[in-house]
Amino acid sequence: MRIFGPWSFYREALAIALPVMAQQLITSMVSLIDNFMVAGLGDISMGAVNVSNYLTFISIVLINVMCGAGGIYLAQFKGAGDKAGMQNAYRFKAVFCLAVAVLFFCLSWVIPDKMIGMMTIGNADRDGLIALGTVYLRITSFALFPMAFSSAIGSAFREIGTPKIPLVISALATLVNTVGNWILIYGNLGAPALGVEGAAIATVIARYVEVLLFLIYVNRKKVSFYVPLAKIFHIDRLLVKEILIRSIMIFVSEISWISSETIMSALYNGRGGAETVAGMAAGHTIANIFFLMFGGIWTVSAVVIGGSLGAGKLEEARVKSRWIQGGALVGGVVIALIGAAGSSLLVPLVFANLTEGARAISLGLVYVITAFLPLFCLMNALFAISRSGGDAAMGMYADVPVNTIIFIPGAFLLALLTPLGPVEMFALLKLSDFLKLGVAYFFFKKERWVRNLTETNNGEIVL
Repeated sequence: MRIFGPWSFYREALAIALPVMAQQLITSMVSLIDNFMVAGLGDISMGAVNVSNYLTFISIVLINVMCGAGGIYLAQFKGAGDKAGMQNAYRFKAVFCLAVAVLFFCLSWVIPDKMIGMMTIGNADRDGLIALGTVYLRITSFALFPMAFSSAIGSAFREIGTPKIPLVISALATLVNTVGNWILIYGNLGAPALGVEGAAIATVIARYVEVLLFLIYVNRKKVSFYVPLAKIFHIDRLLVKEILIRSIMIFVSEISWISSETIMSALYNGRGGAETVAGMAAGHTIANIFFLMFGGIWTVSAVVIGGSLGAGKLEEARVKSRWIQGGALVGGVVIALIGAAGSSLLVPLVFANLTEGARAISLGLVYVITAFLPLFCLMNALFAISRSGGDAAMGMYADVPVNTIIFIPGAFLLALLTPLGPVEMFALLKLSDFLKLGVAYFFFKKERWVRNLTETNNGEIVL
C-alpha cells in the first residue's frame, strides 16, 4: 500500500493547492502588517483588536461550516457534470452564510462588551480592552455581510478546481485593506488619525471591494455554479435537508473545537495583563502563515477526492487519499522547520513596538505550534478526505469526546491548580490532539467516506 504517489499526482495537486495557499499567505501577511501597524498603538490596542478579531473568527468558522457542507455536494456535482446540482449547492452556501452574518451582526451590536469581557476575565487591563474592543467589533460587524457572499463564491471556485480567481480577487482586497490601514490608523495623506477605528473601517471597505469584484466576475463570465441574487432563495428543499443533516455534524464538530479554543484563550488571557493578550495574538498571527497548508489540503481533497467519488471512481479515490495524507505529512514537516528557523528573526522585527514580555510569549507560542504542525496537517488531511465523501460524522467523533472529556476540563485544571504561563498551557492541552488523531484514523479506516453522493434513487440522493 503506497503512502506516496507519483510526482505527476503531486504536480496536479500543487496546481490546485498553490493558488489557495498563496491566497492564504497573502491574507496572513496582510494580517501580519495590520498587526504591525496596530502594535504601534501599544499592547492594549493590539490586545483589544485581536480579542475582537477572535470573536469575528467564531463567525468565520460557522460560515466555513456552511461552505464546507455545501461544498461536499458542489464538488461531487461538478464531478458528475450536474450544473443544476452545483447551483443548488451554491444557493445553500450563500443563504446559510448570510444567516450566520445576520446573527453575529446582531450580537456585535447588542452585547459586544459582554463577549469581550468573557474573553478577558482576570486580565489586569480588562477595562481598556473592553472599551477599545467594543468600538472595533461594532464597526467590523458591517463586514460580515459581504464576507458571507465572498466566502460562498470563493469556496465554490476552489471546489470546481479554479482557485486562481479567488486568489486574484482576495489579493486586490487585501491590498485595499493594507493601504486603508496605512491611511486611517496613523492619518496619512491628510486623513484623520483614527487608530483602532481606522483599522476597523479599512477592514469593512476591503470586504465590500472583495464582494463587488466577485459579483462583477461571476456575472460577466456566467460561471456555472452561480445564480443571481434575486434567485438565491429558490433552493431544492430535499437537497437542503440532506446538506443540513451533514452540516449539523460538521457544526457540532466545529462548535466543539471553537468552544474549547475559546475557553482556553479566555483562561490564558487571565495570566497577566495586556502583554499576554498581545503576545498570544501576535504568535497566532505568525502561525497563521504556517497554516497555509490547511487550505491547500482541504481544496485538493474536495477537488481530487470529491471529483473522483462524484464520477464513480471509488478505488481511485481510495488510492489518492493515501497520497494526500503522505504529502500533507511531509509538507507539514518542511513548513514547520522553515517556520521555526525564521520566527526568531520575524517576531522581534515585526513586533518591535510590543513590550519585551509580549514578544517572549509570541515567540514561545510560535515554537510550540511549529512542533505540532505535522500532526495538524495529517489531521486536516483525514478530516478533509472524509468530508469530501460526505462523512461528516468522523470529525464529530474525534472532536467532541476529546474536547469534552479531556481538553476543556484540563484547561480549567491547569488554570486553577498551576502557575503555568499561557504558552505552557497551550502546549500541554494540544497533546490531546494525538488522541484525536487516533480516533479519527479508526473511523477513517471504516471508509464511510467512499461514496458517490450524486447517485439518485427515485429522485433522492443516496446518503
